[in-house]
Amino acid sequence: MDIRTRLLIGGRWLESGSGGEFKTYDPATNEVIGVCPEAGQAEVDEAVAAARSALSDPEWRDMSPAARGKLLWRIADLIDKHGDELGEIESRDQGQPWFVARHVNVGGTAEHFRYFAGWCTKIEGSTSPLSWPNVMNYTRREPVGVCALITPWNFPIMIAAFKLAPALACGNTAILKPAEQTPLSTYKLAEICQEAGVPAGVVNLLTGGPEVGKALVAHDGVDKVSFTGSTEVGRHIAAAAAGNLKRVTLELGGKAPSIIARDANIDAAVAGNLQGAFFNSGQVCGALTRFYVDEKRADEFAEKFAAGAKAMRLGRGLDEGTDLGPLVSPEQLESVSDYVRGAVSEGAQVLAGGDRAGGDLARGNFYEPTVLTNLNDEMTIIKEEVFGPVIPVLTYSDPDELAARANATQYGLVAGIWTRDLVTAHTLAAQIQAANVYINHPPVLDPAAPWGGYKASGYGQEMGRYAIDTYSEVKSIWVNLAA
Repeated sequence: MDIRTRLLIGGRWLESGSGGEFKTYDPATNEVIGVCPEAGQAEVDEAVAAARSALSDPEWRDMSPAARGKLLWRIADLIDKHGDELGEIESRDQGQPWFVARHVNVGGTAEHFRYFAGWCTKIEGSTSPLSWPNVMNYTRREPVGVCALITPWNFPIMIAAFKLAPALACGNTAILKPAEQTPLSTYKLAEICQEAGVPAGVVNLLTGGPEVGKALVAHDGVDKVSFTGSTEVGRHIAAAAAGNLKRVTLELGGKAPSIIARDANIDAAVAGNLQGAFFNSGQVCGALTRFYVDEKRADEFAEKFAAGAKAMRLGRGLDEGTDLGPLVSPEQLESVSDYVRGAVSEGAQVLAGGDRAGGDLARGNFYEPTVLTNLNDEMTIIKEEVFGPVIPVLTYSDPDELAARANATQYGLVAGIWTRDLVTAHTLAAQIQAANVYINHPPVLDPAAPWGGYKASGYGQEMGRYAIDTYSEVKSIWVNLAA
């Protein structure tokens, strides 16, 4: 694979004016697979101007809702048409196993466009019952405007769809800025948007590092920023966006607890938590990362969980039988290694994994699926987001302490509960401070269900009808009927 990308600005494919470029690597081998232009302030200004112009262009502004819906549906069909190519790009650029890349990531991307295609004709206003005589009030929903969509490296094309599909459904224009580690599938998505007939300037693409994102966030011509990534960067974005009071949606880090009650089906809990913890090698903001197991069942759970982790096969995403691919970069590999070394130095015991992969995998960014025990809530690995295949197992004796322990974190994105008791399930679901709670099920997503975070996991919702609220403004109109 040798891909050379360009910037998309106002319907034209361009190189960087400065001539700057950067490389993207296959994390399984650390070989170069793509070269991308590094956008600068000039390209940011051009992209914002193109998006602002397209926003008022009759070709886009006056497009009927039904026509917008058909356009989004065409994008979905083209994603399916190019599905195998996109799956290979995603697997090579991000490291995901083929099934995850092709069927979860790329397949989910198409379904998001189809879901929001259906919303185009259902974005409605309302009338309000007033106490004023002979006065009517009604509302209409209008686009927010120019949206900067800044996406992470863990699910590049699908998270782009989380943002782009509802933005277009509401009539906005967009500037896509993918993570510099994994830009290739988003480049292909921009090509698909052009092929589908999206008017020039409605979808723009800028590639580059953090400076490009900073320039977009600070730009007075941008009306909304949607960002998925780390909590640290999210805080900077929230502060920078205050310059022109632009709208902001943030989906940030997580440290999801998973509670395994005494009455849980342990085999089902092990299977579900293996998926919820190790999916995409743990590089998921909603991954289950803190396990609170009833002390009477803890040994059984930990032993079965460790056996399941040891049975997982590490390998290149495109290799048949791969369960876990590499981490996205050498930097991420070193970060995960540091967390495990730190936990061991604090007294943690390793039941499975605990080191980088050797042999033929040593040249890539592979880390063994790891299970740790002999932990307490004050350890660094319990408090901070690891973003790798590392599972700490803790115990509890008093169910009344669970909610407080689960909530003892700055994050509030996901939580898991494993129990056969309805009272336990619903009581804990109400008490835990997380925006998404899964009962007897690993974390999953669906275009129809809202996705967002509490506390330092962000604010604003993606997906479902809530995304329509995020990408539209409500205008209230008053009419004197007695004039």
